[in-house]
Amino acid sequence: MGKVMKLTKRQCLLAFISATVVVVCVCIGVTMNLTTIADENFDHMGLRTFCMFTVNSNILCAAAMAMVIPYTLDGLRRHDYYLPRWIVNLVYMGVTAVALTFLVSLFVLSPVKGFVLIFTGSRFFLHGVCPILAIVSFCFFMSDKRLRFRDTLLAMIPVLIYAILYYVMVAVLGEEKGGWNDFYGFLSRLPHWIPMAAIMPLTFLIAIGILLLHNRSFDRRKANEAAFFTELFADVDVRKTVAAMARSHSSAKILDIVIPSRIISIMLKYNNSDISLEECCEIYLKEYLENSEVLNLEKYWI
Repeated sequence: MGKVMKLTKRQCLLAFISATVVVVCVCIGVTMNLTTIADENFDHMGLRTFCMFTVNSNILCAAAMAMVIPYTLDGLRRHDYYLPRWIVNLVYMGVTAVALTFLVSLFVLSPVKGFVLIFTGSRFFLHGVCPILAIVSFCFFMSDKRLRFRDTLLAMIPVLIYAILYYVMVAVLGEEKGGWNDFYGFLSRLPHWIPMAAIMPLTFLIAIGILLLHNRSFDRRKANEAAFFTELFADVDVRKTVAAMARSHSSAKILDIVIPSRIISIMLKYNNSDISLEECCEIYLKEYLENSEVLNLEKYWI
């Protein structure tokens, strides 16, 4: 059981650390934008920084990553790495958005304004570090669910919303009527239909690329886990192993009893025993209570 717990602990720690690093880096980048004085190269600083897709995409990604953190901490406590599907999809949306930010910065903005200008200062974090870290984190350290093809449609929603907003504020209203200037230069340098027609197909290709990378990592991890668990659990006595696990945990003098049902279910999956998960949980609970001070509840009463 110790090997299984080390494995789940490592998964939780990697997800926790990577998510935390992304959140911190985004906070640094956005704070630098808010406290930087606008100049001729970047006039959208201060509160106006929230007009930019760069900032909004990074904030979305950081918010999604922040939602991962409580689940990783709970996973460390319960020895169970788990993320709900809606969290995975939200992170997928944020990562797709910042991946678009990175590619546009690298291949569109850098040739116009210069690589050094686009990837220094706050832009070092928001254009480069945060998108790259987010992609690596999501694809390799948070592969808890296999992405589905229809999830790509969800991943494209933030880009679609911003594209519509940008067109309305720049092309329909314009700066004279309280809208925005064309700070990305998409509509002033090209016919309007070209960027508007290209942005969503490009986003779709990015979402597909992230999906393939994430799912490949997920499949590889599951294959490694299957080989590991088959070797570990194929011939064990499930009842004795669950009882021993409960006794090893019962030394913790806490009232909350956490039954490691995920570890037990994995054991059953790779074992030939006909015992049920419910019966295993009952064995665990009974053995835990018989060997723990939790039975002596009077001293905890108020």
